Amino acid sequence: MKKTRVLHILPDLMPYGLEKMVASLVLLADRDRFEPAVVSLYGRQEGSLAKQIEDAGVQVFHLDKRRGLDLRMFPRLREVCGQFQPDVLHTHNYVLRYTLPVAALTRPGAQVHTIHNVADQEVDRLGMWLQNKAFHSGAVVPVAIAGEVAASMERVYGIRNPELIPNGIPVRAFADVPGQREAWRAKEGYAQDELLIACVARFFPQKNHHTLLIAFSQLQNTNAKLLLAGDGYLESEVRAQAEQLGIEDRVKFIGRRDDVAALLASVDMVALASLWEGNPLSVMEAMAAGRACAMTSVGAIPELMEHGRSGLIAPPGNAKALAEAMQTLLDNPELRGRMGVAARQRALQKFDHQVMVDSYQDLYLRALQGRKQAVAA
Repeated sequence: MKKTRVLHILPDLMPYGLEKMVASLVLLADRDRFEPAVVSLYGRQEGSLAKQIEDAGVQVFHLDKRRGLDLRMFPRLREVCGQFQPDVLHTHNYVLRYTLPVAALTRPGAQVHTIHNVADQEVDRLGMWLQNKAFHSGAVVPVAIAGEVAASMERVYGIRNPELIPNGIPVRAFADVPGQREAWRAKEGYAQDELLIACVARFFPQKNHHTLLIAFSQLQNTNAKLLLAGDGYLESEVRAQAEQLGIEDRVKFIGRRDDVAALLASVDMVALASLWEGNPLSVMEAMAAGRACAMTSVGAIPELMEHGRSGLIAPPGNAKALAEAMQTLLDNPELRGRMGVAARQRALQKFDHQVMVDSYQDLYLRALQGRKQAVAA
């Protein structure tokens, strides 16, 4: 039986939410029916997911993109498409501006595009214009990753009831391992009885570390430490803010991590102050690890986390409300434990990544069939 070739195209493969979602799609693909491959517009980077994907026998193409508009992407993408001959192009983030002209020449059987954020924050105005044309022409099947993302697609593109495939994660990889907390804390230099709050997020405007630091500075428990895991161009600005607030000794910048499961298992709670989100894997991972969370009510977070049961939710940009949520969890270890158990149970029931993979594979086949019928008509 001929396998369906699926080519994923995304900006890079650094291990954040979108990229880990794509890795799940290719690593868990039914290799008897599908042959996946991945294009990273940017070059190979240390710490990326490329090696993991290649070790699984999946081709990865790096196109060495320059910052900004890079016209070299058009011939390079066409060359990759000519070499791999995809049946399905699955695009992510802003890349449709590069793939649409190439697809017009190479004519894959179907095109799928996942909206990974609320639609008005995903791409710039040019991207919105191009995507609107592509979606309404029927050339590209748009996919929402959460109910709030689907609602934003109706606001921005006028699309009602788009394909809805929630993100998934390897939930069982975040299971509690006996002794892991003690070993991780000893290795990283934290006392076993220290109260640790983690935030796993890039230093980008979306993640709003500014409000998080203000909220943390308002906590009454001055023994708590805030661990900021991630990297990004705003890191120096966040460091300066911590100094201005006089909390630099309690805010730890621990960099981008490849031990997120162990990190989450070793902290007492997780906080996130995002201004907007799609369906954040970091929240799903925290819940899968059984950690109580203090989060802002943006994107799919209220869909993922039940306020008052598996965590506490505050309005975005409201440092006082976020501080109150964090303080409540810090002051009540029994509540933290109960919410952590509820979060873990919800993750086991709702977040498994195999469900996501199966849903996309079904969509690929339906999109191909729909395209064939449209051509025949």
